[in-house]
Amino acid sequence: MIQVQVRKSFGLRPGGASFSLDLDFTADPGVTALFGPAGAGKTALLEAVAGLLKPDSGRILVDGEILFDAAAGVDRPVRSRPCVYLAAGSALFPHMTVRGNLLFAAKCRRLPRLERHRRVNELLERFRLEAAAEQRPGDVAPSDRESAVLARALVSRPKVLLIDGPWHGLDAWPRRRFHDLVHRARSEFGVTVLVAVPVFEECCLLADRLLVLAQGRVVQSGTPRQVAHEPASAEVARAIGGYTLFPAEITALDPGRNTCRLRLAGAELAGPYLPGRLLGDKVTVCVRPAELSAWPAGGKPGLNQVVGRLLRVTELPHAVLLRFNDDITVEMPAAAYEEQKHRREWLIEFPPGRWRVL
Repeated sequence: MIQVQVRKSFGLRPGGASFSLDLDFTADPGVTALFGPAGAGKTALLEAVAGLLKPDSGRILVDGEILFDAAAGVDRPVRSRPCVYLAAGSALFPHMTVRGNLLFAAKCRRLPRLERHRRVNELLERFRLEAAAEQRPGDVAPSDRESAVLARALVSRPKVLLIDGPWHGLDAWPRRRFHDLVHRARSEFGVTVLVAVPVFEECCLLADRLLVLAQGRVVQSGTPRQVAHEPASAEVARAIGGYTLFPAEITALDPGRNTCRLRLAGAELAGPYLPGRLLGDKVTVCVRPAELSAWPAGGKPGLNQVVGRLLRVTELPHAVLLRFNDDITVEMPAAAYEEQKHRREWLIEFPPGRWRVL
């Protein structure tokens, strides 16, 4: 388990904006993805846990072991922390053999000589690298190089593996292999993994749990599924992608009947009561295009319906995206659209329970 409660000010960034980390979270054993846009603080967080960045205040613990405590004056050096940090683009030393790379890592961690060789031989066997052991990295298959990078990281038997997205830019198959290697580190070696991920879909494939970062703070945590279906704010919904956000105004609240009404893009939406909100509050309605319904307009719109003028059609592999005025986007089966593709005015419905208020 990793416990982090730190603050770090970086002063002014290019452009005049200040930035600071202000983090307070716990990461349980397994794979925890750090998700957020560039500049959210993912790399700074990993460097703080690794000991490459010293916070201004706070504490960092791994399985109850104190790595950093500003108040107590504890700041363990990198080599004595039970962590290994894989920066983006981590690679083997090209002038050493695969075995030599692993032995060098073991020596840096000050393992006894016999333990070094025993541990390296064990990892070469477990990662099926015996045939590549005496070759240099440039002479082995890419998949073996990736395995060797991870094997080298595990030489010292770390409790925590910190990964700053070294698979960025890889094609689909190498990324999938990287995912498999990370899961092996978790399941076979019992390593807790913190990995920076800039793409939400990667989080769903890779992580057991997710920390969403924005401007140096954790703005939401949970499983990838929880975050995907229940974004905590408009900021998180935008970062995840796939949602359409609409400004709306609360026009009615009835706690007795557990209902509310909102005005949105010329439509009146009815939904469940919104605790803590007031009449006239400005809110954001969040909905996925696939959760809206649309059919050719043929009458006056009712509750939760609005008339939209079709502006653009985008073809997807198994569906189409219909883009209307007021930024309304609807996803529907291609066959259903083909039957009505000559229509320009459509009736769009926001089904109750399919949209959420942020």
